[in-house]
Amino acid sequence: MCRIKPPDTPTTVDIVVYPGFKALEAIGPMSVFEYANLHLRQAGRAPGYDVRVVSIAVGPVQSDTLMSLHATKALDTLALPDNAIIVGARDIRRALADGAALVDWVERACPRLGRLAALCSGTFFLAAAGVLDGKRATTHWSVADRLQADYPAVTVEADAIFIRSDNLWTSAGVTAGIDLALALVEDDFGRDLALRVATDMVVYLKRPGGQSQFSTHLLGERTARPGIRDIVGWIHEHLHERPTVPELARRAMMSERHFARVFQQEMGLTPAQFIDNCRFERATQLLGNLALPLKTVAARACFGDEAQMRRVFRKKLGISPADYRERFATTGVHAEAGGTRAGATVETANPAR
Repeated sequence: MCRIKPPDTPTTVDIVVYPGFKALEAIGPMSVFEYANLHLRQAGRAPGYDVRVVSIAVGPVQSDTLMSLHATKALDTLALPDNAIIVGARDIRRALADGAALVDWVERACPRLGRLAALCSGTFFLAAAGVLDGKRATTHWSVADRLQADYPAVTVEADAIFIRSDNLWTSAGVTAGIDLALALVEDDFGRDLALRVATDMVVYLKRPGGQSQFSTHLLGERTARPGIRDIVGWIHEHLHERPTVPELARRAMMSERHFARVFQQEMGLTPAQFIDNCRFERATQLLGNLALPLKTVAARACFGDEAQMRRVFRKKLGISPADYRERFATTGVHAEAGGTRAGATVETANPAR
């Protein structure tokens, strides 16, 4: 059973760190809660969050950068917060090997916490404690396969920005901790406050995409073939020209068959699938502008027409662009009964402005 918090008192949030933690994953959520408190005070209300840095022992904890944070509280199952957020590490295997006490704390504390969140590879601590068995979770895309292999009882959704499953929240890497923290603020105080915080921080209230958004803009940078990188860049710049596989093959100076094989090997998608994804992602961004008619969105996203855009959305998400626009006008924290699948495919919202 979760503890009952007295009314009109701040929600206590423990940011759990350990040697080698990712600094930005701790600072990002802390900033979200501080901006939320600032806006609440400006509205004449009491602060909503009491945030503390917590570790195995009190004292300075070195991050993965030159910065360290001073833990003012030691982990203790007899002094639990309302919410706890465990950050990730670059070397999660080493962190797990050195973090047996943290895993034990998670196992014992989880049933009594209002919300327990794990950011990026911090999800491994929850999985190691067994609290994610039979539940959906996400982590940084680079370690998602490892998480699934090491903990097969967990349903890993590698593309999600963050996922809510009962009182457990998990997020993708680094800056996705900000997305998750904004969703917590929206869950506690509503969309308006969360949007004001996002505006202050110059971030999306809900970013326009899941981790797969990086498949089109950044996968081309990761390929070992400069020619494919050039083709990816050309596709983005010339979507309006309706690029075809024969034309792309000529630009790559390959036969159509060889080009299609090499492209799929490097990108994990056929050229046609990649082009559809580029249009789709552009459309998700444009849908954040509620003033744009759907026909205009389809044209600017370089679809043949609105019907083609609708087919692609239904194929990818099972919903129409209009439904998509309406459903994802917030962080998505209330989008699903029994758990939020925020970013589990590609979801968008009005950008902070």
